[in-house]
Amino acid sequence: MQLETYISDLLYRYDCVTVPGFGAFLTNRVSAKIHESTHTFYPPKKVLSFNEQLQNNDGLLANYIAEVEKIPYNNALNKVSKQVRSIKSYLIEGETIQFENIGDLILNNDGKIVFEPSNHINYLTDAFGLAHYSSEAITRGVYKEKAEELEAVAPIALTPEKRSNTNWLKYAAAAVLVLGLSGYFGYNYYNNSIENHNQIAQEEANAQLDAKVQEATFVISNPLPAATLSLEKQSGNYHIVAGAFRIEANSVKKVNQLKAKGYKARKIGVNRYGLHEVVYASFETRAEAQRALRKIRREHNRDAWLLIKKLD
Repeated sequence: MQLETYISDLLYRYDCVTVPGFGAFLTNRVSAKIHESTHTFYPPKKVLSFNEQLQNNDGLLANYIAEVEKIPYNNALNKVSKQVRSIKSYLIEGETIQFENIGDLILNNDGKIVFEPSNHINYLTDAFGLAHYSSEAITRGVYKEKAEELEAVAPIALTPEKRSNTNWLKYAAAAVLVLGLSGYFGYNYYNNSIENHNQIAQEEANAQLDAKVQEATFVISNPLPAATLSLEKQSGNYHIVAGAFRIEANSVKKVNQLKAKGYKARKIGVNRYGLHEVVYASFETRAEAQRALRKIRREHNRDAWLLIKKLD
């Protein structure tokens, strides 16, 4: 049994996953940050930690294993206990236990478990698709000081503009007024002529239409059967995520690629960071989604993950 796989699945949705008799893996959300010296931007994420004191069984892990593997709850709990005994024996021998996508565990000199979290996966689903990136430092120029220096060296002299004779403006205004009045009366005369012509044409067309309607006889003896279209609409709150894209055209392209491979891919909307999410398919139950997720990870995409989200 791959215990780390089940723990990893639960860390996407819960802040605490307890392994009975061993300890608890905890997540703490941290905001996005900027490294001042390297000018690197880091997205928000969930930081992992381990608490050896929290060992009481809360039923979360065992119930999840029982549901996925279709076994009784007690059998799932026994599997976890057996795995914990094996892990503890390796730790006592000085071995380092590596939980894929979670972190490394080792015993220190005091017999306490030391946990080193992995940075390969961000368990904050809202930040899916966001990666860190570096930017060049921005050099801000003091343009005001430069302008003052240039003005001190070569002052700008302003001379008043001479007013030109404006008598010709009077004649131009009079000409515009005459042209405007003539255009106004001509426009009204043209519109009245067009309206009269359109009214006469409309009356003739209505008379011809009435004559045709009186002569026509409609006989419907064999009506055509109604066409029935069956459209398959996906539903369910369990979605297998294929990716999230900032540009919508890229999400459409991804959907078409997955449909060409036989998946029931679709877009499920935009998350809080403005990314267009694309899923392989949606399912009604968690068990169906888990079976499909294992197959997709094995055959197509190891980074696919399960999102539980109620769509409008």
